[in-house]
Amino acid sequence: MDNPKKRAMYLQMAENDITELMKGEKPRLIDEWQDAPQFWDAIRYHVDHVDNCGQFILTGSAVPPDTDAISHSGTGRIARVTMRPMSLWESHESSGTVSLGALLGNDGFASAKGDDCNLRDVAHLICRGGWPRAVIQGGERSLRRAFNYYDAVVNVDISRVDKTIRDPERVKRLMRSYARLQGTQSGLKAIKLDMSANGSDTLDEDTVASYIKALKRMFVVEDMPAWCPNLRNKAVIRTSDTRYFVDPSIAVAALGVGPGDLMNDLNTFGLLFETMAVRDLRCYTEALDGSVSHYHDGSGLECDAVVHLRNGTYGLVEIKLGGETLISAGAGTLLRLAAKIDTTKMRPPAFLMVIVASGEYAYTRPDGVIVAPIGALRP
Repeated sequence: MDNPKKRAMYLQMAENDITELMKGEKPRLIDEWQDAPQFWDAIRYHVDHVDNCGQFILTGSAVPPDTDAISHSGTGRIARVTMRPMSLWESHESSGTVSLGALLGNDGFASAKGDDCNLRDVAHLICRGGWPRAVIQGGERSLRRAFNYYDAVVNVDISRVDKTIRDPERVKRLMRSYARLQGTQSGLKAIKLDMSANGSDTLDEDTVASYIKALKRMFVVEDMPAWCPNLRNKAVIRTSDTRYFVDPSIAVAALGVGPGDLMNDLNTFGLLFETMAVRDLRCYTEALDGSVSHYHDGSGLECDAVVHLRNGTYGLVEIKLGGETLISAGAGTLLRLAAKIDTTKMRPPAFLMVIVASGEYAYTRPDGVIVAPIGALRP
């Protein structure tokens, strides 16, 4: 629909008789359909009268459609699928020897071959991101994709998403703050203070919230909800979302760093690695019809990720850059949380896992905790 040679004609056809654009071999893919949002109701009406599934695929860019032009939700007719950047399994950079689906199915696990990545390789993967064109390009050129995307978000897309003009410099400061605070449950006040400390003007929380809402609508940031299990002892479970970008390379672009910078700053490396691991866990778990959340209670006990399926099966995950000290700390966290869960009211976890950046093998520790390099995972 955004073909410059045919856009005007297509839009006119959509106004006069949109069914002409719907004709053709099925499934029929309509790209950038949000340019003519009347497709939604036309296709919903069509599928009501034709007893067949999978007839249309509607794909769109970062700017969502005008919902005022849609009269029906599409419930029962149209299924929404979130398209994410590619995981390491999809980009053929994971051996796939550790299956989340198998672990959630209680198939058991002892050990498996890991990957051949070292920390410098992982730093490159973080900075490159999961953008398909970047994956194809490889090398240093692939690192530019995220910066180009970041520039488009800051200067164009964030003002297009809801037709509200926004200051590019404020957008940059917000995205830098998000990058610094990702993996935390920072509230609007903390983000506002971080932004104000790095700029000359002051912002109110409503303004910050409107900017974040726009970034969410564009699928630039995607916060992680809290998990609330049944516990043996009463504990105050914190329900704030954890801040994340949809891909670590966006945070890299917001911070203006590269692989070498990450190698020289392991704290930032660890935060960005966590974002990449969350991206991949979301890809794999959603492929299994599940979702990912986090745990944090009033005692300070935190778990980076809880992967759970609709049938109630779940696994607990800690994400660490690597090293025996960090791995042991992550395993201790998982064991403490597992001991808190009231297994008379819900299932015990199907697995406990520490995801690390690199490693020749995935293995099971004597305490039952699996240690797996990110380059060994798959759905």
